[in-house]
Amino acid sequence: MKTFIKKLPKSQIEILFEISKEEFTGFIESAILELGKNLSVEGFRQGQVPKEMVLQKIGKEKILASAAQLAVKENYSGEISVNKFEIISQPEIEILSEVSFEKGLNFKALFTVLPEINLPDYKKIASQTKKEEISVKENEIRDALHFLQRSRAKFIFENRPAKKNDFIEIEFYSSQIENGLKRKDNFILGQGHFILGFEENLEGMAPGQEKEFSLRLPENYPQKDLVAKDVDFKVKMNSVQKMELPEVNDEWARGLGNFESLDSLKKSIGEGIKMEKENLESQRVRSEILEKIIRETKIEPPQVLVDSEKQRMIEDLKNLVSEKLKITFVDYLSQIKKTEKDLLDSFSPEAEKKIKYALILKEISKREKIEVAEKEAQKAVNEFLRDYPSTEKAKKEFDLEKLKSYYEEVIRNKKTLQKLESFTTRS
Repeated sequence: MKTFIKKLPKSQIEILFEISKEEFTGFIESAILELGKNLSVEGFRQGQVPKEMVLQKIGKEKILASAAQLAVKENYSGEISVNKFEIISQPEIEILSEVSFEKGLNFKALFTVLPEINLPDYKKIASQTKKEEISVKENEIRDALHFLQRSRAKFIFENRPAKKNDFIEIEFYSSQIENGLKRKDNFILGQGHFILGFEENLEGMAPGQEKEFSLRLPENYPQKDLVAKDVDFKVKMNSVQKMELPEVNDEWARGLGNFESLDSLKKSIGEGIKMEKENLESQRVRSEILEKIIRETKIEPPQVLVDSEKQRMIEDLKNLVSEKLKITFVDYLSQIKKTEKDLLDSFSPEAEKKIKYALILKEISKREKIEVAEKEAQKAVNEFLRDYPSTEKAKKEFDLEKLKSYYEEVIRNKKTLQKLESFTTRS
C-alpha cells in the first residue's frame, strides 16, 4: 500500500491510499470468508460452503462492497495509528477507483485534527503579570455584619405613611414602558435603587394609597428612545412594614452559629471576604494571562470545534429561554426578530475564543505534564450523580464515560490555570 498525506487549511488532513491488486485480493478473500460464515446451502455445513458457491449465492457486488469496507477500515486505522493523528472529526471517505476483482483500490480520507500550537514563552508572560495583595478593610466587615443584621430583622405591618428604611411592597406601571406592564416589587425604602426621584415620591404614601407622578429618565436608561424624556408613573402602596433590627452583641453572634463571641463572628466574616477576594483576584490574573498568551499565539481553531461550540451555546440559550422566560424558542426568536442562523453566526467570535482558550490550555497541560488521577475524575462524577435528583435516572440519561472525560478536562484545566498563576509575581 502507498499513502500520500496532504495538510490542508483549518487543521484538515487528506490521505490518498493506493492499495495494490494483490493486497485487495486478500481483502476479497476475507470478505468471502466473513459473508460465508452464516450462509446455509444444502449439502454443506454452515461456514464450509465453497468460495465459488458463496460468490454465486451472495453476489459479486456485495462481496466487493464488503472487501472495500474492510480495506478502508484496516488501512485508515493503521495509518492514523502510525502517524499518531489526534482526530477530532469523523473521516470523509471517498472511493476513487472502480471496485473490481481485477484491480486494486484507491480511496482518500479527509478529517480534522487538533492543530499544531506554537506557544509563546507563557512562563515569562505569567511572571510579568502582577497579582495584587489581598486585604480586608474594617468597613467591609462592618457592611457584611450590617447585612447579616438586616437579614435577621423582624418586620411589623404598619398602617401609616411610609418613611425611609421601611420595608414596602408596591405595584407600579408606566404606559410608556414595556407596553404598560404592571410590576410588583418589595424593598427597603431608600435602598431600592430605582431612578432618581422614584423612591422619594413613595415617602408619605400609606397602605392602599395610589399616586401618579412624572420623572425624567436618565442618560443611562436602557430604553434609548425614552432617554432624557418625561415618563408618567402610577404607583400603589400595598404594604408598609417597620423593620426592627436585632442588637449586635455576643449573644446574637452565638445565635448565628458556632461563634463564641461577636469578635469570632467578625473574624469569620473577614476570612470569608478575604477568600472571596482571593478567588476573584485569581480569576482576574488567570484571565489576564490567557488573554496575553492568546494574543501572541497564532492559531486557527478547527471549524468543526467552533461549530460544535456554537451548537452548545444555542442549546444553552434554548434551555435558558424555556426555564427563565417561560416561552418557546420560536416565540423568543420572533420577539428579538432574528433567526436561529443569525444567532449561530453571532456566536462565532465567542465560540472561536473559547476554542482557542481550550486548545492553548490543552497544549500547556501537555508541556507541564499535568495529570488527572482516576480517583479525582471519578469523585467529580460521583458528586454530580449524588446531586442529581435521581442517581439511577442520571445513569440512564448520561454517558458515564463521556461525563468522566468531561470532568477530567475540567480538573486538568483548573490545574493548568493554577500552574500558570504560580508563575506570577506579587505587586
